[in-house]
Amino acid sequence: MQRVVDFLSSQTGWRRWGIAFAAGAVSTMAMAPLHFWPVLFVTFPVLVWQLDGCYAGAAGRPGLSLAALRSAAAVGWAFGFGYFLAGIYWIGFAFLVEADIFAWLLPFAVTLMPAGLAFFFALAAVLAGPLWRPGIARLLGLALALAVAEWLRGQVLTGFPWNTIGYAVTGSEAMMQWSSVFGVYGLTLIAVLVFTAPAALWSPGAQGARLTWRGCAYPALMAVVLACAYAWGLWRLDAARVAYVDGVNLRIVQPNIPQKEKWKPENRAAIFERYMAVSRRGAPREQIDGVTHLIWPESALPFLLEDTPDALNAISAMMPDGSVFITGAARAGRDEREAAKPGAPAQIFNSLFVMDHHANLLTHYDKAHLVPFGEYLPFQDTLEAIGLEQLTRVRGGFTAGEGPRLTSAPNVPPFVALICYEIIFPDAIRDGEEAPGWLLNVTNDAWFGDTAGPHQHFHQARVRAVEQGLPLVRAANTGISAVTDPYGRTIAELPRNVAEVIDSPLPRALQPTPFVAYGGLIFVAMLLAVFGIWCILTYRQYTD
Repeated sequence: MQRVVDFLSSQTGWRRWGIAFAAGAVSTMAMAPLHFWPVLFVTFPVLVWQLDGCYAGAAGRPGLSLAALRSAAAVGWAFGFGYFLAGIYWIGFAFLVEADIFAWLLPFAVTLMPAGLAFFFALAAVLAGPLWRPGIARLLGLALALAVAEWLRGQVLTGFPWNTIGYAVTGSEAMMQWSSVFGVYGLTLIAVLVFTAPAALWSPGAQGARLTWRGCAYPALMAVVLACAYAWGLWRLDAARVAYVDGVNLRIVQPNIPQKEKWKPENRAAIFERYMAVSRRGAPREQIDGVTHLIWPESALPFLLEDTPDALNAISAMMPDGSVFITGAARAGRDEREAAKPGAPAQIFNSLFVMDHHANLLTHYDKAHLVPFGEYLPFQDTLEAIGLEQLTRVRGGFTAGEGPRLTSAPNVPPFVALICYEIIFPDAIRDGEEAPGWLLNVTNDAWFGDTAGPHQHFHQARVRAVEQGLPLVRAANTGISAVTDPYGRTIAELPRNVAEVIDSPLPRALQPTPFVAYGGLIFVAMLLAVFGIWCILTYRQYTD
């Protein structure tokens, strides 16, 4: 094993970068749908030993120079590029929906986005430099740096915290439970501490050196951490007693409409009839009996529902008295400051409508986190002027809403409306002092075909439910539609590529989890605690 460590740490140039790239790419096996997290016990030590080669050299002497930082940044970037290229390759499928228009952009989309996200891993490798010391201390330093970099990835330029490292330790329902305390960023810190543990046993240039009790104790301690987390998760699930909201019978509709067919003008009537037929479960009667809340997915219809009286009348005729209709829909609006100007253009929002059984609009929510190049273009006017357009082909792009807010509907607790990938942002769930009763995620993952993307999206949504202690209701055009309880356990689920409905009660929310009450403080306290241990280890190294 020592020869392997020395080999990994001694490589330079393209060999070093190639190894880092491969290790990053293989690391994505820890994410949904595989959840093969043991692979990280190999790939993260590889990253450590390569950074040893940058910062310590073969002799294991700590050192920090501009050249060392550049080398470490290249290793971190290569690892991150492999991680994101293999982890979000599926975004390229969206450019094949209208291949005659967008296929030429596929190579750029598939490579440039991972290349940009990889700079956060490069930043982590650089931040770890001042903390790089022999032995266990270097593992703590890398964990601190990666945890901070992953938090920044969720904030910078509107953020994109997809496949955050912490999700690697949430693959089972039992392991998912500790997200209710630490959140996904806290779990990222823990995950790096755990998965780098084998690197405590071997260091570059340690030929003939014996394993120390400290080096052996650290991996053993991390194994105990994993075992305790699993045992606590099992105990929490065993003690869980889920109650349901009285008098609520949800119907979640999954119409399974191919994305390439959705926006063709000639398909509008057929798509609407498809929604109506699936909502009625094919029953000949017009009204859907026993349903209190009917839910359709994101941007359900290829037209402006508010401006289509025939559709509204048909929906009204289908809905039972006192029931509620909730749907994703495009909404046309105007900026109040510009509305008075002659010829002011309409703004298009990706919205969620809440309607009564007469199809009267009660309230709406406008999506705040828009998808770059999907729903808007950076430098929109300039890029449109040279002929580029976003995938949704809405002239001028969608307009961002005001942000997350609590949404109310009759006869059901208030809920947090989250459209598409908004549910991957752990810091953007609660808004204000009033506690929500559930999470509603409407989405359209049809863009991404039968890839890992929809499975990753659903898994991250489940983790969000556990973090918040809230049930999750999810309506997806082609799947995965589901209802989960506040512990992330699936009550009802529809697989991908089927047209069907889910009829389900609504679970009740739990009391606010430790993450909800103290999430930010817990994460900061964890960072400070690990840094404190690093300081103690470093002090002992220089005083021994």
